Amino acid sequence: MRTVWIILYNTLLVPFLWIGIHIASFFNQKARKGIVGRKHLFEQLERDVSNLTARKRVWFHSSSLGEFEQAKPIIAALKKRYQDIDIIVTFFSPSGYEHSRSYKPASLISYIPFDTMGNARRFIELVQPNVAVMVRYDVWPNHLWELRRLDVPTFIANATARRNSVRFSFALRNFHRYLYDNLTAILTVSETDAEMFRALQLQNADIRAVGETRYDQVWLRSIEARAKHFIPESILRGKRIFVVGSSWGEDEEIVLPVFKELAKHDSSALLILVPHEPTLETLERLEQELNGGLRSIRFSALNDYSNENVILVDSIGILMGLYQYAHVAYVGGSFKQGVHNVLEPAAYGIPVVYGPKHKNSQEALELARRGGGFVVSNESECYTLVHELFISAREREAAGTIALNLVKANIGATERCVELLAKAL
Repeated sequence: MRTVWIILYNTLLVPFLWIGIHIASFFNQKARKGIVGRKHLFEQLERDVSNLTARKRVWFHSSSLGEFEQAKPIIAALKKRYQDIDIIVTFFSPSGYEHSRSYKPASLISYIPFDTMGNARRFIELVQPNVAVMVRYDVWPNHLWELRRLDVPTFIANATARRNSVRFSFALRNFHRYLYDNLTAILTVSETDAEMFRALQLQNADIRAVGETRYDQVWLRSIEARAKHFIPESILRGKRIFVVGSSWGEDEEIVLPVFKELAKHDSSALLILVPHEPTLETLERLEQELNGGLRSIRFSALNDYSNENVILVDSIGILMGLYQYAHVAYVGGSFKQGVHNVLEPAAYGIPVVYGPKHKNSQEALELARRGGGFVVSNESECYTLVHELFISAREREAAGTIALNLVKANIGATERCVELLAKAL
């Protein structure tokens, strides 16, 4: 049956995906960047691999930037444990690749080649990893089959499995059983996730619940960010601060009217607004929407701050550090396609607010269940909640403590992952 799935995947799905990506490149900038970025991939790989000198090589693959954040604490721990090791990092998406090219712990950073049998074989033969780690879910079949053929120990870290996942559907269940059974181990976020993978009745892969390395990464980043001063104390003093992180237009339709109403009754209210994509077009749109009752200033112009009640962040990579100033935080994506990282504000011990589209995040579900996170469905609910948290220090601190305790209680997954990788090395 394994041979049948290999034939079907390579004769039907691979050509379909290849054509689909190339069609998408005419309309989608990210797809176009991914194709252009792979044009001379193997030539560049050959040059980069020739510079690798360490005795051991570990390959980490992530779909995008968010998944790579989960790999970083594992990489840091491996580098600390082994002096003679090269870390090879690949991405599927251009956003992950472009934002991580300066990541110093990695010896080599590349796109993963398109998943044909020939590409997979050439890539693995060039890179020659001693261990491979796929982060979260981005497992490419031909690369995985080639790793298995060469007996390279291969892991999924931070694995999750929702009950409604297509992987467990009737049509694809058998395919994923044969696919995942090529893995050495599946390291899941929770015991519930582990049970879902066990339901596939795998024969070879070791399935273990080790926890979520994002807790370790978020905690370390929060400690580092506390030492940095992104906004002068003179601006923050005496303010009640609402940080809106990774917002999309759908989020802003809710939170901007809410803050306008808050600011009417509270002159100390300050909004720090961090759009998910701070393009010039987005910034100009937001400035226009903020006109009428609110005065805004861009983060890059804070030297000219004159008591504006909105700071519009036009920089990337600093959201984690900005959450430390919040009395209340709202995490975006939750009125669009799925909530972004709720652990980042939680690590500072502040209440976290988000919208109805949050079931993509187990952390968001757990925060809401415990009382450290709050789900709002519309503008009215959001205003009532944020206003209450603003004026009640007791409620705010109680929710923030719950959020912080969730983060602290889940630290340690990195060490458990590294112990298992060490055995394979």
